[in-house]
Amino acid sequence: MSCNRKQNLLQAGLWACVALSSVGVQAQYRQESGHSIGTVTTQGNLIVLTLDEDVLGKANLFDLAHHTLRFTPEGSRYRVEAVPVKWDSEFGTEMSGPEANLKGFSFPFSGKTWNTFSVGVTGSIAFGEAPTAGRQSIAEPNRSGGLAINRFAELKQAGSAIINTVPAISVFFKPRLSGKRYLKETADRAVITWSLTEPIGGVQDMYWTPTVNRFQAVLYKDGTIELNYDDVHAEDAIVGVYPVVTTGKETAIATVPATENAAIAANLNIKSLKVSAVDGLFLKVDIETRGLILPETDPAAMSIAYRVCIDRNKPTADCTPNSDTSWTIQAGGGRRNRGGAPHYIAFGPGVLPAVKVSGDTISMQGTLPAGYKPGDQIFLSAAVQSPGMPPVIADRVSPHPIKLAGIASPEVDLSTLKKKDGPFAVAFESFHYMKPPRAVDLTCSIIKALGDNFDMLAYYSDFRIDNPEAGTSSNGPLGGGPNGGAVTGIGAEQRNLAAYCTQGRFQWQFIQPVYVGANQMQEYPPDGLNETSIHNVAAYTHQLAERTANGKIPPYDYAMSQIGHEMGHRWAAFVSAKVGGETIDLGPTHWARGLQAPVAFPYQRPTEASAMGGGVWQDNFDGTFTQLDDDYYVPATGWSYLDLYLMGMISPAEVPDFFILRNMVPAGHDANGHAIFKADRTKVTIQDVITAEGPRLPAVDQAQKKFNTGMVMVVEHGKQPSPKLIESVTGIRERWMDYWTTTTGHRSTMTADPK
Repeated sequence: MSCNRKQNLLQAGLWACVALSSVGVQAQYRQESGHSIGTVTTQGNLIVLTLDEDVLGKANLFDLAHHTLRFTPEGSRYRVEAVPVKWDSEFGTEMSGPEANLKGFSFPFSGKTWNTFSVGVTGSIAFGEAPTAGRQSIAEPNRSGGLAINRFAELKQAGSAIINTVPAISVFFKPRLSGKRYLKETADRAVITWSLTEPIGGVQDMYWTPTVNRFQAVLYKDGTIELNYDDVHAEDAIVGVYPVVTTGKETAIATVPATENAAIAANLNIKSLKVSAVDGLFLKVDIETRGLILPETDPAAMSIAYRVCIDRNKPTADCTPNSDTSWTIQAGGGRRNRGGAPHYIAFGPGVLPAVKVSGDTISMQGTLPAGYKPGDQIFLSAAVQSPGMPPVIADRVSPHPIKLAGIASPEVDLSTLKKKDGPFAVAFESFHYMKPPRAVDLTCSIIKALGDNFDMLAYYSDFRIDNPEAGTSSNGPLGGGPNGGAVTGIGAEQRNLAAYCTQGRFQWQFIQPVYVGANQMQEYPPDGLNETSIHNVAAYTHQLAERTANGKIPPYDYAMSQIGHEMGHRWAAFVSAKVGGETIDLGPTHWARGLQAPVAFPYQRPTEASAMGGGVWQDNFDGTFTQLDDDYYVPATGWSYLDLYLMGMISPAEVPDFFILRNMVPAGHDANGHAIFKADRTKVTIQDVITAEGPRLPAVDQAQKKFNTGMVMVVEHGKQPSPKLIESVTGIRERWMDYWTTTTGHRSTMTADPK
């Protein structure tokens, strides 16, 4: 997700910019307008969105448990076959870190031999360093070993994004796995074994107790690779081999002519599409226009999009984001305060982010979806989006049939391969849950059916989507509520109302439905959990139970953590402060760890840090500071004075002076286990924020105080919401209204009504 607060953060998640890459698979600098994707009904106080057929695509769940995949080298390529499992029960020595060193032989892979490689705890092996020049990807080496991907990347798309980032073997790569790795070396092989669990106990997790996932990679001296799978609980991961293939050999496939039109701006008028295959892996498309492509530093380029669409069957409509495969180029800015410069970037399934511009031609390339092979016919179309709101299509090329030559998809069905298949330069399979619906489509489905009656929307489902986490990030157009108008002075600007089908009321939402089986959808954690992690709500059982009549923690505590945090992104945390001539970021996206952000009206504990980050800091007056509550909102917490000011709940005069700690260095813990840091303290006042951002308008006396959230149950085509889903969403709805009233100090009310 972008970290540029002035671009209004199309996606805001739990923590700012934790992804290891600058580009997310779904990064969109300019949101495409939404449309209805299902039938909307109401069920009591809840909304039911029944999706149209094929909206979610199909899941592809792991089917290799108790099997071995054998990759036999043939030159620089591999033959692949699935055979009965060859499990080695002698694991060898547990690895204390990611580095593996071979003493008896060198392993040949990706045109080199290797004595040292990096073993990731999340189920992958990486060889050497990734090339960085001219390359941007959602995938790259992980500092803790192996591969890593953008936090919100879909596994279905991430599989192809790994290609040519670093030589790698993806044994069972699934983000956020944890556990043990083992290494054993014999005369002719090295055996790496993983014994891992999926993430447990957290607000973004699916499980409360560990799961079993055991698998191995056997690297033979002759270059043969075997991937062995014993008991594997997880059903989504990336499996395959990724030698780097960068010969750049290009083979022309076809040229699609287009109509020149002098009435269209020369840089928007498509003259032709040239299609070629690169290294037998990538489909390259050159979009030639009638005039020069605008430089990526030109502000006018930010409002232009070039799109190419690929369909198996002739589509009934021209190129749209709903085609089988849609690749889009847009210009976007670099990260704030990180020296980034504006640049063109491509996004879409399988496409590489890097874009090339040469005179009147702009080019992108990517891998085809699974199943494409030489001789297949595809239909290629294109469109150019010109400036305007809503976006306007300036030019288009209707679907044109093309026969593929010299290219095949590197994604294969591994369980069905035989030695006669291939050989493959790269071969992988992405195992994944169903495709997440687009956020704007969810919004438009609800608003078109029930009217523009919602300030916020929260989505829940009976099905799992392709997301490494059990929670969701959030976005929205920052509408102005029932009275319309924009909120200013909060460091984020209202934008793109039409994309969300709102006339100006709708403000913020979950971008994805939360699965009913997730931890945060449970009323309480399971009984008997003996947990010490302060980021697991079960660790607070005794403390929180003291405030309830039934001796349990408050119901749906994790759900309140999620919804309170995400809906809080409607206002926070995007502001800076100007202190003595220096502009200091207090975020962006989430309050900086060192920001003093105590909650004004605590939800359930005497001392709480803001749901939007920051901490509660005790000044020890010796250059050190004790962290009484951290920037992770478990259990659910309320909002700081600064948050409430930005929300329009309190006046500037009600915001006490606060401070931010910088140059923080750990300095141990106090007797109660609280972390201590050495740091430099900078005093901040609300007037410093106003100097940087301007006053919050509407001011407190005119600001919106009554809000309505639509609580939406999203169900698959032809199905009904389960009793468990209805029960959980009903419970969350009731707690959300109470949470809102409590944490705003009864200065505001929240309803959750469908109309």
